[in-house]
Amino acid sequence: MIGATIGQTEQPAGASKKARVSWMFFDWAAQPFHTVILTFIFGPYFAQHLAASGAQAQTSWGWAVAIGGLIIAFLAPILGAISDATGPRKPYIALFSVLAVAGATSLFFAVPGTQNAVMIALVGLVVAMIGFEFAAIFNNAMMPDLVSRKELGELSGNGWALGYVGGVTSLVFILAFMATSDAETGKTLLGFDPLFGLDGKSFEGDRATGPFTAIWYLVFVLPLFLFVPDAKNRQATKNAVSLALHKLMATLKTLPERQSYFAFLLSSLFYRDGLNALYAFGGIYAAGVLGLSVTQVGIFGIIAAVAGALGAFIGGKMDKKFGPKPVVAISCLVLVLACLLVVSTTPNYILFVIPVDAQSSVPLLTFYIAGTLIGAFGGSIQAASRTLLVHQVRPSEVTEAFGLYAFSGRATAFIGPIAVAIATGWSGSQQIGISPIVVLMLMGLAGLYFVKQKGSA
Repeated sequence: MIGATIGQTEQPAGASKKARVSWMFFDWAAQPFHTVILTFIFGPYFAQHLAASGAQAQTSWGWAVAIGGLIIAFLAPILGAISDATGPRKPYIALFSVLAVAGATSLFFAVPGTQNAVMIALVGLVVAMIGFEFAAIFNNAMMPDLVSRKELGELSGNGWALGYVGGVTSLVFILAFMATSDAETGKTLLGFDPLFGLDGKSFEGDRATGPFTAIWYLVFVLPLFLFVPDAKNRQATKNAVSLALHKLMATLKTLPERQSYFAFLLSSLFYRDGLNALYAFGGIYAAGVLGLSVTQVGIFGIIAAVAGALGAFIGGKMDKKFGPKPVVAISCLVLVLACLLVVSTTPNYILFVIPVDAQSSVPLLTFYIAGTLIGAFGGSIQAASRTLLVHQVRPSEVTEAFGLYAFSGRATAFIGPIAVAIATGWSGSQQIGISPIVVLMLMGLAGLYFVKQKGSA
């Protein structure tokens, strides 16, 4: 059976330390897109300076994320299967890196008050999202070739931790030297004029996070191409597409028979959809409901990113000791509780019913605590999920599996953003609008019951 096949597969001898560290630097290179653009700087900038209102920003942002997710869902399994058939993953990483850089760079041209600024921001977001997500799929698929299966959890956790450190490092730099903290003076959080001659009063530093993220990625993704060994060519490229599609269809037909693998894909699509929606709307929610400035949201981002680094690192150690499933399950449960804490917090009350003074700092502190939990356990759940997926499949199916993993997370990824967009538009309330995320996390937690630690039977 498949479970036995997986357990009996020959383990790789392991790549050099330089190769492993270089592979981890992909997470460092790509994380600023999620930290700086998607959540903590450009997202709030979009809500405060481009969109007509917080609710309108949350609605249009939700549709953009949903469209990008659907494109990723459609193409990910196909490209993953083709990559498994042909072997090398670096060419795909290079191709989608071009899209990532182009999309991120274009965000600089979303100038407040100009024609099509909203459209430029949303299209750039979608293009960058497609590029970064696909590059990550093929980077993830390289992981089993670098270490034995026993060490996968630690490698994945260390990679996520390094990614969070990269995210917080870039975020601190932007808050200190680029993003506008005081709209009247145009100064940054540390009281400086934005670097590179950027005009703080017109928020050029906030918009420049796009090109900054692109340059950061280009610099730090280079070690991957220089030092990480790639899979060898497996067959003629001209037959790859037809053979890969045939293999993919065969996998899809037999997928329900591989109960643990199938259950993991279903479970993870819900909790990852909820987590991604939480990341996508966290900054916009904080700016609209709690009235946080871009700088305050950025500080919140630093706290969450530091917590994420620690969570991913510790989660990797726990993964190595206890296996990935307990790490995923506990993380999912804590994320449900953190989501409830976020939804139940406004400037006037916390936990739905506890009133607070209008000038109280308790709601902000509560939101920061929730963000710390989301950062820590969001990091550990994502790192352990990569490991748990690898344990479900044969080595020859890894890229296809990550393609299906992306598909399972993105084919229904429109559910989270669309649910948030519809609920927000219908209610006119950001607080009610973000509540569907809690339901998604609970569904993911329930599905983990059917997932086995070491693959399908």
